[in-house]
Amino acid sequence: MSETIFTKIIKREIPANIVHEDDQIIVFHDINPRAPVHLLLVPKKPIPTLADVAEEDLHLITHIHREAQRLAKELNFEGWRMLINVGEKGGQEVFHLHYHLLGWPRE
Repeated sequence: MSETIFTKIIKREIPANIVHEDDQIIVFHDINPRAPVHLLLVPKKPIPTLADVAEEDLHLITHIHREAQRLAKELNFEGWRMLINVGEKGGQEVFHLHYHLLGWPRE
């Protein structure tokens, strides 16, 4: 897989507004938000699309979902959704697996 903007963010070659990082994922604000809070949850392992996730990656997918739950609670979301675009025709622009977490905090 060729280097993407997300691998450059992970390596700190490009700045991002990071809200969480651990040994498996990095989470940062989307620069083109589609909701009051729009975060990207990106695995550090370079997986091009959801279609490329292997059996050995399932723990990573679970980790991403658990982190989304934690962030939604921490950020006091009244409602939220997660989106994954798969492939060019599915709207994917960066070919490094990432989840969009869109949230609407309680007022």
